[in-house]
Amino acid sequence: MNRYALFLISSMLLVGSNVGIGKSIVSFVPVPVFALLRFVIAMAVLWPLLRVSKMRRVKRGEWINLFLQALFGTFGFTLLMLGGVARTSAVAAGVITSTIPAIVALFAWLFLRERPNVRALIAIALAIAGIVVVNLSRTDAQVPSAQAASSFTGNLMVLGAVCCESLYVILSRRLTQTLAPIDICAYTHLFGLLLMLPLGAQALASFDYARVPAGIWPLVLWYGLSASIFSFWLWMKGIRHVHGSLAGVFSAVLPVAAAAYGIVVLGERPTIAHGIALACVVTGIALASLNRKRVPSIAS
Repeated sequence: MNRYALFLISSMLLVGSNVGIGKSIVSFVPVPVFALLRFVIAMAVLWPLLRVSKMRRVKRGEWINLFLQALFGTFGFTLLMLGGVARTSAVAAGVITSTIPAIVALFAWLFLRERPNVRALIAIALAIAGIVVVNLSRTDAQVPSAQAASSFTGNLMVLGAVCCESLYVILSRRLTQTLAPIDICAYTHLFGLLLMLPLGAQALASFDYARVPAGIWPLVLWYGLSASIFSFWLWMKGIRHVHGSLAGVFSAVLPVAAAAYGIVVLGERPTIAHGIALACVVTGIALASLNRKRVPSIAS
């Protein structure tokens, strides 16, 4: 295995583990506050890319596209993902998040009229089956109704985050032809920060910092850097040198990393339903990747 393949695996490990890390953080930090801090940390690193001379060369239509990407892929994704993991398990959230490649294919079919091949259709069906299994697993009699309702809501929010990220990928197809990926990352995070400011600032006014354990703050810093910078850089660095059919398989690392964090760190107990759902999603990813030439970037 070459180093570029390791870059892709590392990117997916970061994305997957961030699902669990986010759950650890939102147990103590309100979602709007954490979301705002995530963008502040990202922009503290990305701000040198916001050069006026370069930004003036971005066309009006590209700015509109960038705003829509930020609305769905950074602002919407962050709020829904963090709100979702606060209500459901990291294992379930990881399985649902790993359906992004299939949802992208579904949206490309619906919005771009890109007819999927048989393998892609099977992958979409398996992804949907995995999501259904995850949700049904919380409706048995052994699970309190309040807890089951909360988990179901959390799963729906994570699915909403997946849809937002998939729309981000669809929108990014045009911009990657004219703008550098790292510039797209900087501009969308700037818009994300501006969108999050009103909601986050209001939550900050009533936030009690003293109630947050000291060990949570390093996790906040790490999440902001890994979600916005490290995972993005590793994926873009690797995808340039690894065939798309192979890179697609590596996205299966995401739910495994999320499940591992949930089991080892959070003490979650995966069920047979989680295993079945994970098998459905991973099988779908592998099938779709056999004939796939391009893989969407994980940039949120």
